[in-house]
Parts: sequence; C-alpha cells; structure tokens
Amino acid sequence: MSEIKFSKNFTDHSVQSGANAGFQFEFNCERCGDAWRAEFVPYRGGQTSSWLGKAAGMFGGIVGEASTAAEGLAQAGYGKAHDAAFAAAIEQARNHFHRCARCMKFACDTCWNQDKGLCRDCAPDAEVEIDAARATGEVEAAREAAQTEGKARGEKIDVKRERQLVCPQCNAETHGAKFCPDCGIKLAVLSQCPKCSAEVSPGAKFCPECGDKLS
Repeated sequence: MSEIKFSKNFTDHSVQSGANAGFQFEFNCERCGDAWRAEFVPYRGGQTSSWLGKAAGMFGGIVGEASTAAEGLAQAGYGKAHDAAFAAAIEQARNHFHRCARCMKFACDTCWNQDKGLCRDCAPDAEVEIDAARATGEVEAAREAAQTEGKARGEKIDVKRERQLVCPQCNAETHGAKFCPDCGIKLAVLSQCPKCSAEVSPGAKFCPECGDKLS
C-alpha cells in the first residue's frame, strides 16, 4: 500500500468492535478549522464478533468457541481494514481540500484562492483586504476624532474645583453634583484662597494655610 500523506489534520472516529464497529475519519481545514467527515464504513468482522459474543453469553458451547475465533479474526484483520478505509477516506477528502504549494497546509474551498492556486493566508483576496483596510482606517480616524472632541470638552471642565463625591448625610455617590441625587441636600463646594490658592470651605473667614482674610 502506498504511503498515506494526511497526517495532522484528521481525527479517527473508528470503532474496532461492537455493533457499531466501523471506520470513519474527520478532516479539518488547517486555516479555519472547519471539518468534513468521510462516509462511515462498517467493519463486519468487528460486528460479527460482537453478535457471536452476545450469543455465546446465552448459549455457550460451540457458539462460544465460534465467538472466540471470530474475535481473533476481527482483531487480526482490523489493521489492514483500517488502512484501506483510511486510504479511501483520503481519496474522498481530496475533493474537499486543497494543499497550498507555499505553506503546505490543507485548505477547504472557502479558504482557497482559486485564481492564485494558494490558500488565502498566502494569497489573500485583494478586494477583501481593501475593504478590511478601509474599515480599519475608518475606525482609527473616528477614534482620533473622538479623542480630539474629548480634549476640547475636557478643556471646558473646571478641574481645579474640588467636588464632594460622597454625600455626608446618606453616603450616596454624587458624581460631583451640587445637590445629592438621593437625599437632595446641598453639597459643600470647596473654594480657593485668592492669595495662595489653598482650598477653603464655604463660610470660612480666613484661609487655613496663609491666614489671609477672605471676603
């Protein structure tokens, strides 16, 4: 039998014995991971030994001896039958996958650039790449515009004025508001000393830092 060349991108779902004994192989695109499963091929030797094994449990004797013999034959013939089924599955898979001459990966029809004869990693679709680059550019430009707008808005905010962020009466978050959004009390807003710019509470007559009299 010739050498089997599929080696990495398949999963063996074969069952050696039992009523469901048979061979089935699943192949995967090495680019997107999509799977294609070959047709199930029953393994009659494994199925027969299973049926005889069940009968031997009921009748014993000659049936039991036949079951043992059938099981031995099934085990002996499994390897050759498995290789034959795998080779047939590979031939089926060749109609669903393409091997890229550049990266040597197997690609499905969706991931294959028919015009270039390469997978789409090695030969991306120009129109798709153009649209993707355009979308990326739009997002980047919008982000830059949003940052510029945010800076303009930020320049209008009084960042020097201290805000009471927690209400002293109900402990609710105030988010810098002049009145508590939960209980409605007026919140103290700290002001600054005109001489040293130190923070002073409303109603204070003298600056706590420089002692200057406040108007």
